[in-house]
Amino acid sequence: MSDLRSPVGPAAGPAPAAVLSLSRSGAAAALRRAAAALWLYAGIRAVGLVALALWGLADDKGARHLLSGRWDSVWYARIAEQGYGFTLHLPGGRVHSDLAFFPLLPWLERLVSHLSPLSVADAGLVVSAVAGLLAAWGIFAVGELRYGRRAGLALVGLWAALPVGVVQSMAYSESLFTALAAWSLYCVLTGRWAGAGALAALAGLTRPVGAAVVAAVWLGAALELVRARRGERGAPAARVLAGAVLAPLGWLGYVAWVGARTGSVTGYLEVQGGWGNGFDGGLAFASFIGERLAGPAFPAGLALLAGVVLVVLLYVKGVRQGQPLPLLAYTGTVVLLALTAKGYFGSKPRLMLPAFPLLLPLAVALARLRTVRAVTVLSAVTLVSAVYGAFWLHGSGPP
Repeated sequence: MSDLRSPVGPAAGPAPAAVLSLSRSGAAAALRRAAAALWLYAGIRAVGLVALALWGLADDKGARHLLSGRWDSVWYARIAEQGYGFTLHLPGGRVHSDLAFFPLLPWLERLVSHLSPLSVADAGLVVSAVAGLLAAWGIFAVGELRYGRRAGLALVGLWAALPVGVVQSMAYSESLFTALAAWSLYCVLTGRWAGAGALAALAGLTRPVGAAVVAAVWLGAALELVRARRGERGAPAARVLAGAVLAPLGWLGYVAWVGARTGSVTGYLEVQGGWGNGFDGGLAFASFIGERLAGPAFPAGLALLAGVVLVVLLYVKGVRQGQPLPLLAYTGTVVLLALTAKGYFGSKPRLMLPAFPLLLPLAVALARLRTVRAVTVLSAVTLVSAVYGAFWLHGSGPP
């Protein structure tokens, strides 16, 4: 954290330090610049994994099984091993189909398992670990680009130490998606339109919320074209349009494939309905909170309501902070989709995990503290997050 001594301040346009490092000496120089952020991320996640392992000694649940052998991890591993086609029929008429899971993570699990002696479950942990580091790098790049090196480091630290940050170490798709989203956003902010579109397309093959990355690319492209019409210098229109065309291909391609496989244009929505998922404008979630506020689970309802209010306040603070519109579009779409989805309500914090720009106001505030205070605050948050993550995963945990 010694790098927190550098000054912090907003960048009015493309940050030359972050952008030029890529053009002068390539990815190696950019990686050296981000080394402190990667070490910070790895250290925080290591603390969380140690806490998870220690907790497991008390209730006889191994960390490896919790990280790669339960919930969605099992579905991803089955797809990696056998392809799509598994359906689970449950009482009450609910049907759980593996078509609900987007394909990029199981493709990578299969590839890593094929090239190594690892099982697909363990390959999933490797993919998530590498993706987590790439996500931290991309998050640092975005934070540094807009608000300086200190803020970039603080942003990575806060994201790694989120209460549900343990999901970043699971064989889930959140880390992979966040890595692709962060780098696509960075490409938008620095005018790399082909990269922005290609990464958005890959994000669209990773999670349904890939639509949020598409929204950011499209908005950024529209703003770039408007600036060009005003006579301002920028990327050639052909490159901008190429990125905009590329962006939705992954998401649309998978949804169309599911539609063809199920024989219905709305096939993917029907698959999600079989899981009890879908979008109702947040009515089910609001009812869920209301029931707790009106009953003996009042503290839990109050905590949920406070969490929603905090998310909204952070987003409003980001608007007032002057965050670029593509960032706001991405964050707003991720949060909106998470809060308006029905289904298992305990998964909402996990669904909002990729919305890292929400943490930018906190990161800037943390970066302005003296180094000792910043380290103390982040250390305390890390410890609390590690304990909570172990408790959460050993308790109910995510589906």
